[in-house]
Amino acid sequence: MSGRPSLAIGIASSASHRRRLAELFGGSEAVLIVSSVDQARRFLGVAGGPAAAPADAAAHRVAVTAVAPTATATALSIDSDRRVLRWRNREIGLTPLEHDLLRCLVGTPGHTWTHRRLHREVWGTERLGRGSDLHSVVRRVRRKLARLGVPATIDAVRGVGFRLALS
Repeated sequence: MSGRPSLAIGIASSASHRRRLAELFGGSEAVLIVSSVDQARRFLGVAGGPAAAPADAAAHRVAVTAVAPTATATALSIDSDRRVLRWRNREIGLTPLEHDLLRCLVGTPGHTWTHRRLHREVWGTERLGRGSDLHSVVRRVRRKLARLGVPATIDAVRGVGFRLALS
């Protein structure tokens, strides 16, 4: 074995992110790519079979983290169930808006997300208004990335949008 896990589990909500995960995990013996943490947990519960079921189900919880496709290189991950950003052995809580924004940016580092597309993905609407809502969330996320010591920045692309730049 080449040091890669024998089973890689990837979680991505969009088809394009699932394709990217498939590329990243291509060297693994087995790959499971699902669209949600719940879907992964259901699969793992079925895959374990009744013989593997613990006597005390509450004591046995499958911890599956929604990891951005680049997390293998950066160790930056987002736990969507608990809504936390994890860097190395530290984590910080995220609001729903911060979580959704980071999911977009972390999933495609270096890619510039337009204001319109971010607004659609994070708020679920095309309405942009003055854009101060988006800038406010970006400012809060930047502070949280700095607090964790993450070697990444959210760069503004003037007149276009934002992108995550890994250092």
